Formats: sequence, structure tokens, C-alpha cells
Amino acid sequence: MAKTGPQQYPGASQAYRYQGVYGGDSMESNVVVWHTTEGTSLPSYGGGAEAPNFTAKPDFSAKRLVWYQHFDFDTSSRALVNRAGGVETNTLNVVQVELVGTCDPAAHKKWSGQHLYTPELPDWAIRDLGAFAKWAHDQHGVPLTSGLTFKAYPSSYGNSSVRMSNSQWNAFKGHCGHQHVPENDHGDPGAFPIAAVLAAAKGSTTPSKEDNTMATTPDAVWKADVIPAAAPPYNNSDYSKNKQWTAAYALGSAVLTGRRIEAKVDALTKQVAALTALLKKG
Repeated sequence: MAKTGPQQYPGASQAYRYQGVYGGDSMESNVVVWHTTEGTSLPSYGGGAEAPNFTAKPDFSAKRLVWYQHFDFDTSSRALVNRAGGVETNTLNVVQVELVGTCDPAAHKKWSGQHLYTPELPDWAIRDLGAFAKWAHDQHGVPLTSGLTFKAYPSSYGNSSVRMSNSQWNAFKGHCGHQHVPENDHGDPGAFPIAAVLAAAKGSTTPSKEDNTMATTPDAVWKADVIPAAAPPYNNSDYSKNKQWTAAYALGSAVLTGRRIEAKVDALTKQVAALTALLKKG
């Protein structure tokens, strides 16, 4: 199959290319699969045996992502499990990107140094991920859409509710995560901010409703992401889990109430300052 469009992402280092060792299949990629490396350095990927197409590594001092390219954009890479029978994974028109960092709240809490944690990506990381998504759209036609929930880790691991069926996977185009791919059990990239990334790709800082099913208001984000990460999934058959979930929800609601009060106080303070300035002039 012919490979249409530029195959090398501008500015990406070609120092760790594995295409000469693992040739891969040519295809026309229309899906981006996002991963996290669950580490803080550039992985060796077993000499390329488990490599994606790209790795994005944070440079915290420069506040940017440094890109490494391992395979052409339209050449199959090797970061997904592909079991016998069923569906194709690595070779089904997918380009794969590993972000150096973690989606695991336990690792995030344990690691002492600077690192990327997907539920809390800085603006510059979202900017650079959006730039890649835009390039993939402009040069290769990958839709700037998802329509999927990026579930927080560890509940995203295994056969979770967000894992696609074989038929859904075969029909999918756009942006998904490792947690969505059939025949796989990994839960990365966890609560990846796909709506923000796609908004950045579209030149906006406000995610559109069609970007994915994740809520974007402060209240809804807390309910959808923070509370599930702090407590196990709600389970009608397990009172202890219900009690823990309810406690986390109550805490979240209290925090949100405090935030709303702070916002109102700030607004009133600004109004008083403006009126005081007018009185002084008068």
C-alpha cells in the first residue's frame, strides 16, 4: 500500500529508528493510539521489538516535548498486543504515540522528581500534543475526534467498560488510548485530557462537546475524574465500597462549594474596587 503524505514529523529525532530492524506494514493511518511509558526516561523498547511510532519526552526546563520517531507515520509499529485470531491491532491503520510519564496515581504519588501525570498535564504538554494531532490531521487526515471516555487508571485496566469490541475497533477513526484497544489489557494513558488536546489541535483552549464524552465543566470534571480516582467504582452489592465512594463524593462537593464561594467573593471584591475608584474620581 502506498504511503501518502510526509512520513517524518518535523523536528522529531531520528536517532532511535527501528524500521530497519522491524520493517512493519505500510498503511494509511487514520487512528492515533495514545500510550504512557510508565517511566521517566526514553525506553529501550527491547531494541525496537515493542516500540511505537513516536515517543514524546518532556523537557521541563524548556517547557516542551522532545519527539523521537521510531517508524514512519504510515508504517505499523509494535506497542500493542495482537492475539491470534480476532482483529488486527498494530497493523490496522494506527499510528502510536508513547508519552514519557505515568497515568498511575500510585506512581505519581511515589515519584519525587519532575514527571508528567496524564490527569494533570501542564499547558505546554497539551499544546505540543495538540500540535502533533493537528499535523496528523492536516497531513494524513486523522480526524480530530474521539467520542471515547478516557477512564482513570487503574479502573481502565483489563476488560473495562471503555474497551472497544472487535467491530467497534474495525470501524474506529480518530483518537483513542491503549485502554480502548481490543485484545489488550493495559489501562494507559488513564484520564488523558483528550478533549483539551483536540481543542489545542483546533486552535482553541475550550474543548468542544463533540471531542469526547468527558465532561468539561469544573463540577463535572470533579465527578467524572477526581472522585473515581479517589474511590472504587460504585457497587450496589458492596456497602464498604459504597461508603468510601460516598465519602469521596461528599469531599468533592465540599471543595466545589468552596471554589464557588471564592469565585463570588473575588467578583464582589473587583466590583467594590471599581466603585471605590469611581468615587475617588468623583
